Amino acid sequence: MTTTTKAAATRIDPRRYHEAVKADAVVAEKGPVCLYLETTNRCNLLCTTCPRTYEELEPPADMSWALFTSIVDQVPNISRVVLHGVGEPMMVKDLPRMIRYLKDRGAYVLFNTNGTLLTAKKGRELVDTGLDELRVSLDAADAKTFLAVRGKDFFNRILKNVRAFTDMQAREKLTTPTVSLWLTGMKETIAQLPDFVAVAHDIGVREVHLQRLVFFDEGAIGKARPDQALFEHLSQEEAGYIAAAESQAKALGIFFNASGASEPGTSLKKSTDKNPWALCRRPWTVMYFTANGRALPCCIAPFSQKGYENYTLGDATQTTLTQIWNGPAYQAFRAAIQSDNPAKACNSCGLRWSL
Repeated sequence: MTTTTKAAATRIDPRRYHEAVKADAVVAEKGPVCLYLETTNRCNLLCTTCPRTYEELEPPADMSWALFTSIVDQVPNISRVVLHGVGEPMMVKDLPRMIRYLKDRGAYVLFNTNGTLLTAKKGRELVDTGLDELRVSLDAADAKTFLAVRGKDFFNRILKNVRAFTDMQAREKLTTPTVSLWLTGMKETIAQLPDFVAVAHDIGVREVHLQRLVFFDEGAIGKARPDQALFEHLSQEEAGYIAAAESQAKALGIFFNASGASEPGTSLKKSTDKNPWALCRRPWTVMYFTANGRALPCCIAPFSQKGYENYTLGDATQTTLTQIWNGPAYQAFRAAIQSDNPAKACNSCGLRWSL
């Protein structure tokens, strides 16, 4: 059982976007309700679970202001916008301006950061934008493990930055953005989960999430490998670490959950459906655009199959979102995900997630 907080309970639940979708047609009757906008594909870390560390997925770029506004303006009633992809959003000069642009339209806005650039000045800028959520990917409970997983020795800097930010929020009684700490669940890191909860508490963070590890079937990269998977391979000892983390969170008043708005235990269970990928509603609710304007089916695809050419659904620099959303590529993608032969990036989606 997870521990909840008032902030967590009132926050927008992404599952609600999928519940009412009738996924039996290749043409989406309504436009997307959530946008993933990759504000940059550049990063200052070398994470061993990220494909961008090992190959150039696209030419290095920050999403231009013209491309950003062009996409957003085509979905004037967008409900939720996620401003991250494979890069570090806080490297983008226009990030505060982008957030304000979205908040002026009533959107719920969030992004993941590695926390290395969360200075006092940038923290103040984020608060002033009205940002709803700030998710900090830390992935370790100590500096040694952080270096092994994230590639650079920034652990203590991140703790200092996040602690300063939450201290500011406490002093000024600020309720937003909601700050959360994320750990990618792997065989190599799961034992640190109870200590990770304690670290969150020490730096003033009231939410902890266990992030899914996604890995390729073939040609696995870094630590994103099948042998690190916890899905259907959780030992009794490893289950004990999760239980200990849950108890720790409850004692400290911290909200603890897995990614995908599910409990850590639930996220480890295998689907009993014949075609589990057919349960996915993203092709009817979400649009993802890279920093260069390429339309992808979701944020998971880059981590589950190499080569964007395998699942590109359009180009926002060349055509309108309406043309992409119900164009031939998207229709074919929706048809495939309802069949026994989905796109490779979707085949066994979930089985390649360790949590």
